[in-house]
Amino acid sequence: MDINLRWTRRPEGSTWGDWGPDDQLGRLNLLTPQKVLQGIAEVKTGRNFCLSLPLDYPGGAVLNPRRHPPELMPTQRDGRANMAVPLRCYDPTALDVVCDDRVLMTLQYSTQWDTLAHVGQMFDVDGDGKAEDVFYNGYRAGTDIAGPVVYNGLTETKNTVATGAHKLGVENMAVTCVQGRGVMIDLEAHFGRSGKVVGYEELMMVLDKDKVAVEQGDLVCLRTGFAQMLLDMKKQPDVPKLFASTCALDGRDQRLLNWITESGAVALLADNYGVESTPAKPCMDDFCAQLPLHAHCLFKLGCYLGEMW
Repeated sequence: MDINLRWTRRPEGSTWGDWGPDDQLGRLNLLTPQKVLQGIAEVKTGRNFCLSLPLDYPGGAVLNPRRHPPELMPTQRDGRANMAVPLRCYDPTALDVVCDDRVLMTLQYSTQWDTLAHVGQMFDVDGDGKAEDVFYNGYRAGTDIAGPVVYNGLTETKNTVATGAHKLGVENMAVTCVQGRGVMIDLEAHFGRSGKVVGYEELMMVLDKDKVAVEQGDLVCLRTGFAQMLLDMKKQPDVPKLFASTCALDGRDQRLLNWITESGAVALLADNYGVESTPAKPCMDDFCAQLPLHAHCLFKLGCYLGEMW
């Protein structure tokens, strides 16, 4: 492993530095040409389908009050709404009628990727006994992933670094695109609309009964029925019913987390709200991640998450 200037110690069981000191791809490095060919070899019928909900679903802001539906509006052309505008308004000889619009959207409103810049953690990367706010591969909060303020404990100071994910952003996923072998685990088929919190034992039972094998470099899809319920609710989501009826993974189940590590999965892609059950089950330690599966996947492993697919 190459020397890394951002950290001298990494979380136990993590993949930090496995693909170089400045790696920003994490397990996307496992999507080799061989895995792409393996995925192509799975094609039997040639049918295609969309993996995304409509961008204006789930509807309203009841699932998350911080996330609002997209706003679609025309651009402006000399004070006119630039939609179905005849250019003869500007040139009497023009035959054209033009449209041009824009959208203001919350990126995590509908179907989404969770990138490695989504969830970090406090961790002592320098080995000096003091935990820092860091993300995958030791990229730092406040500089590499910057907000308008810097947090030193609970003290806030204005940040001079431009706001944004300067490292670990979603644009890194577009370098080679995300293509490989997809494997579906159909939780709804086994647990129905029970709201089951699925741990290691339950997951292994499903894999065994359905003869599903997850291999290193696979894209693992989890079907719970959540997205279909959203569609059936026609942008009027019944939040208690959604969460009481659909499965999610138990992020506190250490054996489940170990399985994710050992599987070599590149991503966990669920049709539910957050892949894991929230709030998580109680933690017995003094300090804990509130999103333990997110922390394990995004922060430690570089394993991506997909939500509301």
